[in-house]
Amino acid sequence: MADFIPPARPIIGDEERAAVDRVLRTGMVAQGPEVAAFEAEFADHFVQGRPVVAVNSGTAGLHLGLLAAGIGPGDEVIVPSFTFAATGNSVALTGATPVFADIEPDTFTLDPGAVEAAITPRTRGIMPVHLYGHPARMTELDALADEHGVMLFEDAAQAHGASLHGRPVGTFGAFAMFSLYPTKNMTSGEGGMIAAADEDIARQARLLRNQGMERQYENELIGFNARMTDIHAAIGRVQLTKVDAWTQQRRSNAAFLDENLRSVVVPPVAEGALHVYHQYTIRVSDDRDGFVRALKEEHQVGSGVYYPIPNHRLPSLAPYAQGLELPETERAAREVVSLPIHPSLSQEELERIVAAVAAVTRAGA
Repeated sequence: MADFIPPARPIIGDEERAAVDRVLRTGMVAQGPEVAAFEAEFADHFVQGRPVVAVNSGTAGLHLGLLAAGIGPGDEVIVPSFTFAATGNSVALTGATPVFADIEPDTFTLDPGAVEAAITPRTRGIMPVHLYGHPARMTELDALADEHGVMLFEDAAQAHGASLHGRPVGTFGAFAMFSLYPTKNMTSGEGGMIAAADEDIARQARLLRNQGMERQYENELIGFNARMTDIHAAIGRVQLTKVDAWTQQRRSNAAFLDENLRSVVVPPVAEGALHVYHQYTIRVSDDRDGFVRALKEEHQVGSGVYYPIPNHRLPSLAPYAQGLELPETERAAREVVSLPIHPSLSQEELERIVAAVAAVTRAGA
Protein backbone atom coordinates (compact mmCIF):
# COMPACT_ATOMS: atom_id res chain seq x y z
CA MET A 1 0.00 0.00 0.00
CA ALA A 2 1.24 3.49 -0.82
CA ASP A 3 2.36 5.75 2.01
CA PHE A 4 -0.24 8.13 3.42
CA ILE A 5 0.03 11.73 2.18
CA PRO A 6 -0.78 13.99 5.15
CA PRO A 7 -2.71 17.23 4.65
CA ALA A 8 0.12 19.17 6.33
CA ARG A 9 3.75 18.38 7.12
CA PRO A 10 5.64 20.92 9.27
CA ILE A 11 9.30 21.23 8.28
CA ILE A 12 11.67 21.42 11.25
CA GLY A 13 15.31 20.66 10.44
CA ASP A 14 18.80 20.59 11.90
CA GLU A 15 19.20 24.36 11.62
CA GLU A 16 16.15 24.95 13.82
CA ARG A 17 17.42 22.42 16.37
CA ALA A 18 20.84 24.06 16.39
CA ALA A 19 19.24 27.47 16.96
CA VAL A 20 17.34 26.13 19.97
CA ASP A 21 20.53 24.60 21.39
CA ARG A 22 22.33 27.90 20.91
CA VAL A 23 19.70 29.71 22.98
CA LEU A 24 19.62 27.02 25.65
CA ARG A 25 23.38 27.26 26.08
CA THR A 26 23.09 30.97 26.88
CA GLY A 27 20.82 30.28 29.84
CA MET A 28 18.52 33.12 28.66
CA VAL A 29 15.38 31.48 27.33
CA ALA A 30 12.59 34.00 28.05
CA GLN A 31 11.88 37.06 25.90
CA GLY A 32 15.23 38.61 25.04
CA PRO A 33 17.61 39.41 22.17
CA GLU A 34 16.35 36.62 19.90
CA VAL A 35 12.81 38.01 20.08
CA ALA A 36 14.01 41.53 19.30
CA ALA A 37 16.02 40.27 16.33
CA PHE A 38 13.10 38.17 15.07
CA GLU A 39 10.77 41.17 15.27
CA ALA A 40 13.13 43.34 13.23
CA GLU A 41 13.77 40.65 10.63
CA PHE A 42 10.08 39.78 10.29
CA ALA A 43 9.19 43.45 9.90
CA ASP A 44 11.68 43.94 7.08
CA HIS A 45 10.75 40.69 5.37
CA PHE A 46 6.96 40.91 5.34
CA VAL A 47 5.52 44.32 6.28
CA GLN A 48 7.85 46.98 4.85
CA GLY A 49 9.45 47.72 8.22
CA ARG A 50 6.26 48.38 10.20
CA PRO A 51 6.70 48.00 13.98
CA VAL A 52 6.27 44.33 14.90
CA VAL A 53 5.49 42.84 18.32
CA ALA A 54 6.04 39.12 18.95
CA VAL A 55 3.57 37.27 21.17
CA ASN A 56 2.99 33.70 22.28
CA SER A 57 0.14 32.83 19.87
CA GLY A 58 -1.84 34.14 16.96
CA THR A 59 -4.94 34.43 19.11
CA ALA A 60 -3.01 36.56 21.61
CA GLY A 61 -1.90 38.69 18.66
CA LEU A 62 -5.50 39.37 17.61
CA HIS A 63 -6.66 40.01 21.17
CA LEU A 64 -3.81 42.35 22.09
CA GLY A 65 -3.91 44.09 18.72
CA LEU A 66 -7.60 44.92 19.17
CA LEU A 67 -7.03 46.14 22.73
CA ALA A 68 -4.06 48.23 21.59
CA ALA A 69 -6.26 49.81 18.92
CA GLY A 70 -8.79 50.79 21.59
CA ILE A 71 -11.50 48.20 20.94
CA GLY A 72 -13.63 47.41 23.97
CA PRO A 73 -17.14 47.17 25.47
CA GLY A 74 -19.84 48.85 23.41
CA ASP A 75 -17.92 48.51 20.15
CA GLU A 76 -18.71 46.27 17.18
CA VAL A 77 -16.14 44.71 14.87
CA ILE A 78 -17.27 43.11 11.59
CA VAL A 79 -15.66 39.74 10.94
CA PRO A 80 -16.24 36.72 8.71
CA SER A 81 -17.95 33.66 10.14
CA PHE A 82 -16.08 31.35 7.75
CA THR A 83 -12.75 31.20 9.60
CA PHE A 84 -11.21 29.73 12.73
CA ALA A 85 -13.05 30.77 15.91
CA ALA A 86 -10.08 32.84 17.13
CA THR A 87 -11.17 35.71 14.88
CA GLY A 88 -14.54 36.16 16.55
CA ASN A 89 -13.22 35.08 19.96
CA SER A 90 -10.62 37.83 19.99
CA VAL A 91 -13.28 40.49 19.48
CA ALA A 92 -15.48 39.01 22.22
CA LEU A 93 -12.52 38.80 24.61
CA THR A 94 -12.13 42.59 24.46
CA GLY A 95 -15.75 43.00 25.57
CA ALA A 96 -16.75 44.16 22.10
CA THR A 97 -19.32 42.44 19.86
CA PRO A 98 -18.28 40.38 16.82
CA VAL A 99 -20.67 41.07 13.93
CA PHE A 100 -20.57 38.33 11.31
CA ALA A 101 -20.80 39.15 7.60
CA ASP A 102 -20.95 36.85 4.58
CA ILE A 103 -18.10 35.90 2.26
CA GLU A 104 -17.49 35.97 -1.47
CA PRO A 105 -17.87 32.55 -3.10
CA ASP A 106 -14.59 32.72 -5.03
CA THR A 107 -11.99 33.81 -2.47
CA PHE A 108 -13.82 32.78 0.73
CA THR A 109 -13.03 36.25 2.15
CA LEU A 110 -15.33 39.02 3.41
CA ASP A 111 -17.80 40.36 0.85
CA PRO A 112 -17.54 44.18 0.91
CA GLY A 113 -21.26 44.48 0.14
CA ALA A 114 -22.15 42.31 3.12
CA VAL A 115 -19.77 44.33 5.29
CA GLU A 116 -21.38 47.61 4.27
CA ALA A 117 -24.83 46.24 5.12
CA ALA A 118 -23.57 45.23 8.59
CA ILE A 119 -22.17 48.65 9.57
CA THR A 120 -24.03 50.38 12.43
CA PRO A 121 -23.32 53.46 14.57
CA ARG A 122 -21.48 51.13 16.99
CA THR A 123 -19.10 49.75 14.37
CA ARG A 124 -15.48 50.58 15.27
CA GLY A 125 -13.63 48.17 13.02
CA ILE A 126 -13.64 45.72 10.12
CA MET A 127 -11.39 42.66 10.40
CA PRO A 128 -11.13 40.53 7.25
CA VAL A 129 -9.25 37.24 7.19
CA HIS A 130 -6.85 36.55 4.32
CA LEU A 131 -8.19 33.03 4.26
CA TYR A 132 -6.14 30.07 3.03
CA GLY A 133 -3.40 32.52 1.95
CA HIS A 134 -5.51 34.59 -0.46
CA PRO A 135 -5.74 38.34 0.29
CA ALA A 136 -9.16 39.76 1.10
CA ARG A 137 -10.72 42.57 -0.95
CA MET A 138 -8.64 45.21 0.82
CA THR A 139 -9.12 48.02 -1.73
CA GLU A 140 -12.88 47.99 -1.28
CA LEU A 141 -12.74 47.32 2.46
CA ASP A 142 -10.24 50.16 2.97
CA ALA A 143 -12.57 52.52 1.08
CA LEU A 144 -15.51 51.39 3.24
CA ALA A 145 -13.51 51.96 6.42
CA ASP A 146 -12.57 55.46 5.28
CA GLU A 147 -16.12 56.30 4.23
CA HIS A 148 -17.61 55.24 7.56
CA GLY A 149 -14.77 56.42 9.80
CA VAL A 150 -13.93 53.00 11.20
CA MET A 151 -10.65 51.14 11.57
CA LEU A 152 -9.43 48.30 9.38
CA PHE A 153 -7.62 45.32 10.94
CA GLU A 154 -6.12 42.23 9.27
CA ASP A 155 -6.20 38.60 10.35
CA ALA A 156 -3.23 37.47 8.26
CA ALA A 157 -2.72 34.23 10.22
CA GLN A 158 -2.46 32.18 7.01
CA ALA A 159 -1.03 34.73 4.60
CA HIS A 160 2.70 35.28 5.13
CA GLY A 161 3.97 36.88 1.92
CA ALA A 162 0.61 37.30 0.20
CA SER A 163 -0.01 40.61 -1.55
CA LEU A 164 -2.60 42.60 -3.46
CA HIS A 165 -1.55 44.78 -6.41
CA GLY A 166 2.02 44.56 -5.14
CA ARG A 167 1.19 45.66 -1.58
CA PRO A 168 1.91 43.06 1.13
CA VAL A 169 -0.86 41.90 3.42
CA GLY A 170 -0.19 43.23 6.88
CA THR A 171 0.37 46.78 5.61
CA PHE A 172 -3.28 47.81 5.08
CA GLY A 173 -4.80 47.95 8.55
CA ALA A 174 -4.21 49.66 11.88
CA PHE A 175 -2.69 46.31 12.82
CA ALA A 176 -2.30 42.85 11.34
CA MET A 177 -1.69 39.49 12.98
CA PHE A 178 0.40 36.65 11.55
CA SER A 179 0.24 33.21 13.18
CA LEU A 180 3.33 31.06 13.70
CA TYR A 181 1.54 27.84 14.59
CA PRO A 182 3.33 24.65 13.41
CA THR A 183 1.14 24.09 10.32
CA LYS A 184 1.38 27.67 9.03
CA ASN A 185 3.61 28.60 6.07
CA MET A 186 6.37 29.24 8.61
CA THR A 187 6.49 28.51 12.32
CA SER A 188 8.23 29.39 15.54
CA GLY A 189 6.79 26.28 17.20
CA GLU A 190 3.97 28.47 18.52
CA GLY A 191 3.54 32.22 18.42
CA GLY A 192 2.16 35.25 16.65
CA MET A 193 3.27 38.60 15.26
CA ILE A 194 1.41 41.90 15.54
CA ALA A 195 2.36 44.34 12.77
CA ALA A 196 1.24 47.84 13.72
CA ALA A 197 0.58 50.85 11.51
CA ASP A 198 2.14 53.21 14.05
CA GLU A 199 4.35 53.19 17.11
CA ASP A 200 1.49 54.06 19.48
CA ILE A 201 -0.35 50.80 18.76
CA ALA A 202 2.93 48.87 18.85
CA ARG A 203 3.83 50.31 22.26
CA GLN A 204 0.40 49.46 23.66
CA ALA A 205 0.81 45.90 22.38
CA ARG A 206 4.26 45.65 24.00
CA LEU A 207 2.80 46.81 27.31
CA LEU A 208 -0.14 44.42 27.08
CA ARG A 209 2.06 41.37 26.35
CA ASN A 210 4.29 42.03 29.38
CA GLN A 211 2.07 42.69 32.40
CA GLY A 212 1.60 46.31 31.37
CA MET A 213 5.24 47.33 31.73
CA GLU A 214 8.19 48.30 29.54
CA ARG A 215 10.52 48.70 32.54
CA GLN A 216 10.45 46.10 35.30
CA TYR A 217 8.07 46.88 38.17
CA GLU A 218 6.84 50.09 36.48
CA ASN A 219 3.45 48.75 35.42
CA GLU A 220 1.55 51.34 33.38
CA LEU A 221 -1.62 49.34 32.75
CA ILE A 222 -3.19 45.98 33.49
CA GLY A 223 -1.69 43.53 31.03
CA PHE A 224 -1.10 39.89 30.25
CA ASN A 225 1.82 37.51 30.04
CA ALA A 226 1.76 36.92 26.28
CA ARG A 227 5.50 37.02 25.63
CA MET A 228 7.30 34.94 23.03
CA THR A 229 10.36 33.08 24.33
CA ASP A 230 13.82 33.35 22.81
CA ILE A 231 13.59 29.61 22.08
CA HIS A 232 10.57 30.14 19.83
CA ALA A 233 12.08 33.25 18.25
CA ALA A 234 15.26 31.35 17.37
CA ILE A 235 13.18 28.77 15.48
CA GLY A 236 11.27 31.55 13.72
CA ARG A 237 14.44 33.32 12.64
CA VAL A 238 15.67 30.19 10.88
CA GLN A 239 12.29 29.60 9.26
CA LEU A 240 12.29 33.19 8.00
CA THR A 241 15.32 32.36 5.83
CA LYS A 242 13.41 29.49 4.20
CA VAL A 243 9.83 30.70 3.86
CA ASP A 244 10.22 32.37 0.45
CA ALA A 245 11.45 29.15 -1.15
CA TRP A 246 8.65 27.23 0.54
CA THR A 247 6.10 29.73 -0.77
CA GLN A 248 7.43 29.34 -4.30
CA GLN A 249 7.10 25.57 -3.95
CA ARG A 250 3.53 25.92 -2.67
CA ARG A 251 2.69 28.10 -5.67
CA SER A 252 4.34 25.62 -8.03
CA ASN A 253 2.39 22.76 -6.46
CA ALA A 254 -0.81 24.78 -6.84
CA ALA A 255 -0.08 25.47 -10.51
CA PHE A 256 0.31 21.73 -11.13
CA LEU A 257 -2.99 20.96 -9.38
CA ASP A 258 -4.75 23.82 -11.22
CA GLU A 259 -3.61 22.40 -14.54
CA ASN A 260 -4.42 18.78 -13.84
CA LEU A 261 -7.55 18.70 -11.65
CA ARG A 262 -10.46 18.51 -14.08
CA SER A 263 -13.44 17.33 -12.06
CA VAL A 264 -13.57 19.81 -9.16
CA VAL A 265 -13.65 23.60 -8.78
CA VAL A 266 -10.05 24.69 -8.15
CA PRO A 267 -9.36 27.87 -6.14
CA PRO A 268 -9.61 31.01 -8.28
CA VAL A 269 -7.19 33.87 -7.72
CA ALA A 270 -8.43 37.46 -7.87
CA GLU A 271 -6.84 39.92 -10.27
CA GLY A 272 -3.75 41.47 -8.70
CA ALA A 273 -3.66 38.94 -5.85
CA LEU A 274 -0.63 36.85 -4.93
CA HIS A 275 -1.92 33.69 -3.25
CA VAL A 276 0.54 31.90 -0.93
CA TYR A 277 -1.57 28.71 -0.66
CA HIS A 278 -1.55 28.03 3.05
CA GLN A 279 -4.34 25.72 1.91
CA TYR A 280 -5.35 24.58 -1.55
CA THR A 281 -9.12 24.59 -1.18
CA ILE A 282 -11.50 23.08 -3.70
CA ARG A 283 -15.27 22.75 -3.67
CA VAL A 284 -17.11 19.43 -3.79
CA SER A 285 -20.82 20.13 -4.08
CA ASP A 286 -22.02 16.53 -3.87
CA ASP A 287 -21.21 14.51 -0.72
CA ARG A 288 -18.08 16.33 0.39
CA ASP A 289 -17.66 14.11 3.45
CA GLY A 290 -17.86 10.96 1.34
CA PHE A 291 -15.24 12.46 -0.98
CA VAL A 292 -12.89 13.09 1.96
CA ARG A 293 -13.44 9.59 3.33
CA ALA A 294 -12.76 7.93 -0.03
CA LEU A 295 -9.57 9.93 -0.60
CA LYS A 296 -8.21 8.68 2.71
CA GLU A 297 -9.48 5.12 2.82
CA GLU A 298 -9.11 4.18 -0.84
CA HIS A 299 -6.16 6.30 -1.94
CA GLN A 300 -4.20 7.20 1.22
CA VAL A 301 -4.53 10.93 0.50
CA GLY A 302 -5.23 13.16 3.47
CA SER A 303 -7.26 16.36 3.29
CA GLY A 304 -8.71 18.96 5.62
CA VAL A 305 -12.15 20.50 6.02
CA TYR A 306 -11.76 24.06 7.28
CA TYR A 307 -14.32 25.10 8.62
CA PRO A 308 -17.31 22.73 8.78
CA ILE A 309 -19.22 24.75 11.41
CA PRO A 310 -19.33 28.50 10.69
CA ASN A 311 -18.55 30.71 13.68
CA HIS A 312 -22.10 32.07 13.86
CA ARG A 313 -23.35 28.50 14.40
CA LEU A 314 -20.88 27.61 17.16
CA PRO A 315 -22.37 27.38 20.67
CA SER A 316 -19.75 29.85 21.88
CA LEU A 317 -20.41 32.57 19.29
CA ALA A 318 -24.01 31.91 18.20
CA PRO A 319 -25.40 34.25 20.90
CA TYR A 320 -23.86 37.15 18.92
CA ALA A 321 -25.67 36.10 15.73
CA GLN A 322 -29.23 35.10 16.61
CA GLY A 323 -31.34 34.64 13.49
CA LEU A 324 -28.43 35.49 11.18
CA GLU A 325 -28.37 33.82 7.75
CA LEU A 326 -25.11 33.80 5.78
CA PRO A 327 -25.81 31.70 2.67
CA GLU A 328 -22.34 31.76 1.06
CA THR A 329 -20.72 30.96 4.40
CA GLU A 330 -23.07 28.01 4.90
CA ARG A 331 -22.46 26.74 1.36
CA ALA A 332 -18.68 26.94 1.76
CA ALA A 333 -18.88 25.08 5.07
CA ARG A 334 -20.72 22.24 3.26
CA GLU A 335 -18.47 22.07 0.19
CA VAL A 336 -14.83 22.95 0.91
CA VAL A 337 -11.96 20.46 1.00
CA SER A 338 -8.30 21.42 1.33
CA LEU A 339 -5.91 19.12 -0.52
CA PRO A 340 -2.24 18.70 0.44
CA ILE A 341 -0.15 21.61 -0.89
CA HIS A 342 2.81 21.69 1.52
CA PRO A 343 6.29 22.25 0.05
CA SER A 344 7.62 18.80 0.94
CA LEU A 345 5.29 17.07 -1.54
CA SER A 346 7.11 15.09 -4.21
CA GLN A 347 6.09 15.07 -7.86
CA GLU A 348 4.91 11.49 -7.40
CA GLU A 349 2.69 12.56 -4.50
CA LEU A 350 1.22 15.43 -6.53
CA GLU A 351 0.38 12.99 -9.32
CA ARG A 352 -1.19 10.61 -6.78
CA ILE A 353 -3.39 13.46 -5.48
CA VAL A 354 -4.58 14.25 -9.01
CA ALA A 355 -5.28 10.59 -9.76
CA ALA A 356 -7.11 10.08 -6.45
CA VAL A 357 -9.37 13.10 -6.97
CA ALA A 358 -10.18 11.93 -10.50
CA ALA A 359 -10.95 8.39 -9.33
CA VAL A 360 -13.16 9.46 -6.44
CA THR A 361 -15.15 11.97 -8.49
CA ARG A 362 -15.62 9.40 -11.28
CA ALA A 363 -16.95 6.96 -8.71
CA GLY A 364 -19.28 9.61 -7.31
CA ALA A 365 -17.58 9.52 -3.90
